[in-house]
Amino acid sequence: MEEIEYTVRRSSRARHARIVVDAGGVEVVLPQRMALRHVPPLVEEKRRWIERMLRRFREAERALPVLADGGVVPYLGRPMLLRIRVEPGRVRPFVSRRGDVLHVKVGEHGPDAVREALERWYRRRARVEVAARLDAAVRRAGTRYTKLTIRSQRTRWASCSSSGAMSFNWRLLLAPEEILDYVVEHEVAHLEVMDHSQRFWKLLASRSPGYREHEQWLRVNGTALRL
Repeated sequence: MEEIEYTVRRSSRARHARIVVDAGGVEVVLPQRMALRHVPPLVEEKRRWIERMLRRFREAERALPVLADGGVVPYLGRPMLLRIRVEPGRVRPFVSRRGDVLHVKVGEHGPDAVREALERWYRRRARVEVAARLDAAVRRAGTRYTKLTIRSQRTRWASCSSSGAMSFNWRLLLAPEEILDYVVEHEVAHLEVMDHSQRFWKLLASRSPGYREHEQWLRVNGTALRL
């Protein structure tokens, strides 16, 4: 049986051991005082899940968009054609949209430069797309939020704090539009019910009847939402 490679990180915030699997590999997060001898049995216990997640990431890696001139990237379910122009000496990358074409100006060749430029653009667009949906959703619900942050979380698509601060992952713009709509409704429901109790799911179902299908879509396709 193949050995699973992993790294260990201690966290002062962790109350229980947990395993994180992402594009970077497998990480075991431990509370400060938990002995290392508990790690191998935990990894073995979760072997089937870890191997399944690693397969998904490998498949997602093969399906990543080609970040070169003429490549295509997704934007809320719509394919966007890349037109890339290299301008030697350019300090900051720049992206502009004309219809369904993204014009990308970078200072050097290579996918890393294009990826950096596109991520900056997606982050800016995420604030616009999320804010519009969030404002509309809280008006319908009769609630309010206090702050909106766009992030690049490793394991979360969005979050809502007890103070009403909202955080969303910019990679949601790589998903179909209905997925972003669902995640917004999910977090707005948390303004009224902070946990995932039966009351929460009942409230969410009244606002997003297809939430189960959207949750399943994210579980299956979430690992592919990368540039």
